Amino acid sequence: MLNRRILGLVMLACSLLLACTPDKPSFKSIDITGADYAKGFTLTDQHGKERSLSDFKGKVAVLFFGYTQCPDVCPTSMTELAEVKRLLGSDGERLQGLFITVDPARDTPELLKAYMANFDPSFLAFSPTPEQLSEVAKHYKVYYKKVDGKTPTSYTMDHSAGSYVYDTQGQLRLYSRYGSGAQALAEDVRILLK
Repeated sequence: MLNRRILGLVMLACSLLLACTPDKPSFKSIDITGADYAKGFTLTDQHGKERSLSDFKGKVAVLFFGYTQCPDVCPTSMTELAEVKRLLGSDGERLQGLFITVDPARDTPELLKAYMANFDPSFLAFSPTPEQLSEVAKHYKVYYKKVDGKTPTSYTMDHSAGSYVYDTQGQLRLYSRYGSGAQALAEDVRILLK
């Protein structure tokens, strides 16, 4: 009888402790809060302005690595990000789309400016030097590789296809897999904007 009472009291204490613990957000993307990589960058955008991740505090920043000649993954990802902004309504102004090219040889600032305009004029794109790209890709654990084509200029680029999502304090929070969809990412961004 005494053991049952003690067990009952222990169970009651545990349930009270759990009730006091704040709920962890339920994200659709992979929660990587506290990861020790992908902490930031300083690169020049398509307008010639040097920017760092810290420039976007107050906004949720979504960072994607790709290239303008990409036939499918990159335009799909950027279109979905533009759709996320639309789905957020008035909060869409608090979303910053960021794009780092893995093909700096072809992706000039002028080309990146035109490419971003296809999706959202507020999105920013960066064309690092080959050395900068190597460093930032290593820091972000991003894979990229040139794949030769029939001519020297018809090559493609294999690359990682997910997006990194930062909260309004500039902290890395989520990794969104390619193909997760605009609705799922919009729900995650809404949570981070609260």
